[in-house]
Amino acid sequence: MHDINFIRNNPKKFDLELGRRSNKPISNKILDLDKQLRSFKTQLQDLQQIRNKSSKEIGILMKKGLDASQLQNEVKINKNKSSELDQKISELSREIDNILKNLPNILDKDVPFGLSEKNNSLIKSNGKIPKFNFLPKDHVELGEKLNQIDFKTAAKLSGARFVITSEDIALLERALISFMLDINIKEFGHKEISPPYLVNYEVLEGTGQLPKFHEDLFKTESEKWLIPTAEVPLTNIIRNEILNENDLPMNFVAYSPCFRAEAGAAGKDTRGMIRQHQFSKVEMVSVVNPDKSDDELLRITNCAETILQKLSLPYRVMLLCSGDTGFSSKKTFDIEVWLPGQNQGKGEYREISSCSNCGDFQSRRMNARYRTQSSKELSYLHTLNGSCLAIGRTIIAILENHQNSDGSVNIPEPLQPYMHGKKIILN
Repeated sequence: MHDINFIRNNPKKFDLELGRRSNKPISNKILDLDKQLRSFKTQLQDLQQIRNKSSKEIGILMKKGLDASQLQNEVKINKNKSSELDQKISELSREIDNILKNLPNILDKDVPFGLSEKNNSLIKSNGKIPKFNFLPKDHVELGEKLNQIDFKTAAKLSGARFVITSEDIALLERALISFMLDINIKEFGHKEISPPYLVNYEVLEGTGQLPKFHEDLFKTESEKWLIPTAEVPLTNIIRNEILNENDLPMNFVAYSPCFRAEAGAAGKDTRGMIRQHQFSKVEMVSVVNPDKSDDELLRITNCAETILQKLSLPYRVMLLCSGDTGFSSKKTFDIEVWLPGQNQGKGEYREISSCSNCGDFQSRRMNARYRTQSSKELSYLHTLNGSCLAIGRTIIAILENHQNSDGSVNIPEPLQPYMHGKKIILN
């Protein structure tokens, strides 16, 4: 959500900033509507003052036993005009609000310009890409040969883009969830939350999924929505709240299933578990003082990297360009893990975590503020989020990076205690 005062004072700058996201200039339209709105509000205030004055005069006339009918008629006319203005104000407010809620966040200055992921910037790489003396298999072939990944039965139950895992791979999923949560709590100091998976419209509006991306979400008949990520309920914990500065930072972590209709990704990643309608994720959310959000973005990105390092998975960190940065984010780092079985065994990097600084974009939508210790003035908070990590894609990465020539898979050492001591998944 954008500050209307900023648009009033910096219309050209506002258009230029949104132009980096390929948005057409819109400040003139917003300001024209805003001018009408303020004019109607002024007229309403003037009518209210006249009405109050007339009401007092009517009282005086009636006490004196004099005829007040003319003034009473004027008050009635005034009241009708006020009702008409109220309606116009309400309609204009909704129109302006709808425009603002469909505009993306303003990007940080160091976000590179670009139209697609091809223009993202490499920040760093970590880990050794494994070399095999055989053609590496992808997770689909590995999982099906192990008889522990089943797309056919899942399709019978739910349709395309669902999966059933079983035995050791199902246990691996549970192990990853526990491992990631334990690291987040014990090493990173994050507070674990178990959030609802169904939320109302206002909650998704607060984090920016609605109204713009309704086609990518699942909605129930009871007007509840399935969460696309735990970021949604975690961030909305502070919705309509006023925090004290000494309450900051707030660092949450949660495991949750995630549900996405993927309407905007039709035909992409149809093979395997890369892009599913239902998947699970361990998610971090931070609520911080605005002065700390740049450093916090680096910190949560490092948290996600730490998990990959512990699992001996090679990865790279990318700074997303303007055309690839998400709607609510002002700056995003994507962490891409190496998947050797992709691209017919040639391998490629795929996103496994996305860490974003949303600035005050979400807090304005949620009306989430804080009070500084030195002042009674209220300011909007900064919110951040990051995957730590996407569970399904971590399973894919483990299967493909730690596979053996016979189709078995070595279990990373940190996960073995969570896998009942098993060191290898055998076919």
